[in-house]
Amino acid sequence: MISKEDIIKRFVGYVTVDTESDPASDTTPSTAKQWDLANALVEELKAIGLEEVTIDKHAYIMATLPSNVAHDVPTIGFISHFDTTPDFTGANVKPQIIDSYDGEDIILNKEENIVLSPDYFEDLLLYKGQTLITTDGTTLLGADDKAGITEIISAMEYLVANPQIKHGKIRVGFTPDEEIGRGAHKFDVEKFGAAWAYTMDGSQIGELEYENFNAAGAVVKVKGKIVHPGYAKGKMVNSMYIATEFINSLPRLETPEHTEGYQGFFHLYSMSGEVEETVLEYIIRDHDLGHFEARKEMMQKLTDELNAQYEREVVTIEIKDQYFNMKEKVEPVMHIVDIAEEAMKQLNIKPLIKAIRGGTDGSQLSYMGLPCPNIFAGGHNFHGRYEYVPVESMIKATEVICKICEITAEKSK
Repeated sequence: MISKEDIIKRFVGYVTVDTESDPASDTTPSTAKQWDLANALVEELKAIGLEEVTIDKHAYIMATLPSNVAHDVPTIGFISHFDTTPDFTGANVKPQIIDSYDGEDIILNKEENIVLSPDYFEDLLLYKGQTLITTDGTTLLGADDKAGITEIISAMEYLVANPQIKHGKIRVGFTPDEEIGRGAHKFDVEKFGAAWAYTMDGSQIGELEYENFNAAGAVVKVKGKIVHPGYAKGKMVNSMYIATEFINSLPRLETPEHTEGYQGFFHLYSMSGEVEETVLEYIIRDHDLGHFEARKEMMQKLTDELNAQYEREVVTIEIKDQYFNMKEKVEPVMHIVDIAEEAMKQLNIKPLIKAIRGGTDGSQLSYMGLPCPNIFAGGHNFHGRYEYVPVESMIKATEVICKICEITAEKSK
């Protein structure tokens, strides 16, 4: 059996190391402190008995668990990221362990009256009676994705200690900077050498995902003209008013706070402006490629219409694709999803197959030639002070990894 105490100790050891990434940096990893955990992970992988343990100049880690069967088995991989989001501080994380959760409010921070309540976060009630790890209300937790790392290393350690479980060659990989969209940018797929892989980066127990958003970013710049306001008639052009026209011309209900499931959106996440110039920054998301292209075309058409209205170029837009829906690359090899689903069912876990309303390293890796569905890591409420993870979910995710390895070997006989 996989030890609950070992899972807790390993996870707490990881989350108490600050690995926040930085989108403003142009280095890889984007922050020097990511090396602290990366180097420690390398030593741990060696200590548990893995082979071919490497870390490159950008902190990408790879390691091998050799096959213990005589017949040919496809090499498979498991991947997680060790950075945490810059959306909320990951410094000085102080995990709290809640044994036998009773279904009531959890006081994260009495002094600041920060409460994790099932009245607001209903998923908490799924884990009544289980052991939860929470924040102290002042930081995020880092289960995204240090839970995934915990599970992968724990699974490899378990397989090393239990050679009666038959498996082929297993590769593991840990990446920096996933939270700022660069986790797969410098991942050497050829060196990794797997036929397919799984990212352990989902949320609720049972999640199994092979669809995600198509994604783009847009920067809209609006040019105005500043003159003395006392003498501005017919001369001043206020860029902020034109920017407001742009904002209000997009579908108001097609925003993150009004959409769910397969519904796409426009998300205005940053705005800065003065009379002379206003800059709007958007992300564009849709699961359907046709709808995704239509969203980009809508923003370009709106730009053109405003320029025609003002009879000069007052608005410019730059749209850059970020990643695409992995479904296109995974569907031709659906057996890799089927294996994960079968592993969950054998462990009495109900598979929750759904689309990711976001992105994943697996999306980029799939387009780089490594088909890579996403499996639950167990955490909830990522990227903020209310983040928590049930220990039992981490144990189950660890068991799923082991079972996938076993089933892959069995199906290859």
